[in-house]
Amino acid sequence: MAENAEPGSLTRVRKFKDWVHDYVSFSPWICSFIDTKHFQRLRSVKQLGVSYFVFPGAAHNRFEHCLGVGHLARLMAMHLKTSQPQLGITDQHVKCVELAGLCHDLGHGPWSHLWDGVFIPTALPGKRWKHEDASEMMFDDLVETYRPEITPEEVIVVKALIAGDRTRCPLGAEKPFLFEIVANARNGLDVDKFDYIARDCHAVGDRGNLLISSARVIDNKICYDIKDANQIYELYYTRFSLHKRVYNHKTTKAIEYMVTDALLAAEPYLKLASLVDKPDRYVFLTDNLLNKIQESTEKELEPARAIIERIHTRDLYRLVDYKVFLHADLDMVRQNVTPARIVEVAKSGSLEGVDEELVVQLTEEYVAVNVSVLHYGKGPRNPLDDVTFYSKQQPDVGRKADHSDISLLMPSVFAEVWLRVYTKDCQFFGLIQAAYRQILKMLQPSEGAATSDEQQPADEVAPEELDDPEVMVNEQLHRPSTPLASNTIGANRRGRTFGRTPSFSDNAFTTVPPNFRDVSPSRKPRSKRAREGEESGSMPAKKSRIDGVETS
Repeated sequence: MAENAEPGSLTRVRKFKDWVHDYVSFSPWICSFIDTKHFQRLRSVKQLGVSYFVFPGAAHNRFEHCLGVGHLARLMAMHLKTSQPQLGITDQHVKCVELAGLCHDLGHGPWSHLWDGVFIPTALPGKRWKHEDASEMMFDDLVETYRPEITPEEVIVVKALIAGDRTRCPLGAEKPFLFEIVANARNGLDVDKFDYIARDCHAVGDRGNLLISSARVIDNKICYDIKDANQIYELYYTRFSLHKRVYNHKTTKAIEYMVTDALLAAEPYLKLASLVDKPDRYVFLTDNLLNKIQESTEKELEPARAIIERIHTRDLYRLVDYKVFLHADLDMVRQNVTPARIVEVAKSGSLEGVDEELVVQLTEEYVAVNVSVLHYGKGPRNPLDDVTFYSKQQPDVGRKADHSDISLLMPSVFAEVWLRVYTKDCQFFGLIQAAYRQILKMLQPSEGAATSDEQQPADEVAPEELDDPEVMVNEQLHRPSTPLASNTIGANRRGRTFGRTPSFSDNAFTTVPPNFRDVSPSRKPRSKRAREGEESGSMPAKKSRIDGVETS
């Protein structure tokens, strides 16, 4: 992103070259917030955290995202102001909305969501803290430190806009739709999502979309043209897809656990978690933390340095097994599939074919269990149910859309639970999988959920070879509302049956023998520090990998 400022820039608009929105312009007033250490800090906080270790293109930072959100917030506010002058949107309102978009992520910690979603809950259990809290803290400290031209009333409005909470200031009762621009609590359609979906898709090679020109205020709510309903659905789906493929990629999660373990190992010495309530110190917390730990020489930080060395030499925690469950099974999965329970089962003596020597060595510290809830933006609910639409024929009438007004091909569920089990030491791979699968056999599906073959609609198959593709298309179009009996499957409908409800059977794609020991794909450590750590026993010895092969 190139920054372009002309002579006399203190009184002129500055332009930033953005690879998503092209040139974005900001007034001197907005730039007085950009030109602070609080905002500039975001240049060193990766938007997608450790995903950069998996997707090399995902190198963008919170800095450019916040510029993009500020830009889109101003565009949205100006669009509503000019297209619907009766709303009474003033220039001051536009400025506050723009500033809220610009500053909405000031509080993100190192590696973005890793900090508030993984590290802080582990380092400070019981502490109710999230990056939105830190954004308000950092905004207050920015105003206190640099004294920009902003009134106390405007500060309150900006923070309420960042939170999307219209109850926090009088403007919320007068113009509640303004609080749906930056952080839309009603349906999740906001400029924050517009920017990060477009930016993250661009970074990993996908496409995003924007809907600002479709927005219109009806009954104090931001509504959209019904002709854009499918595009809005695609935006929600893209959100789910990014979470499934990118944000929660198996290797991304493995590295998140490793970075967290490194920070936790350094915590007794560096006391990083205690800085979340100290803005004068928090302003210096960035992704550079790993570099600071790695370049240290203190003996107390050697365990943390060893983990970071493993990241750089690709000796990563390994995915042992995974399974997708219904959203209704979330509590059951969280309560029953834990590192402690896996170790307990491994040591119970009920597993056959395992290495008894490894059974003795296995402890909870070698096991990581990740439970991710993936959805379209509103948990198990269809987010389109909370979107209000208008039409060209009735531009001032907002109403909810029926599925038949949009598409009948939308999914029947909008949330799922993705369980993944990791080993932090390759030698425990088979043992941990065997123990996890023993737990899986004890679990019961949610009430009303079918299992195994009973859950498979007989006419839902993976078409491997169709004698007549047209027949398949017609059968799909005229599929009955109830499943067909198994004996009605035609001879030309060959393929493996697909199930819409997950079974609790073993995952055939990941099955290994109980005594299986995985091998790290990495080379032997090349750095002197890594070799010394290996000799001292602080790092496990690593075998040579096959040339040119790297597992992600």
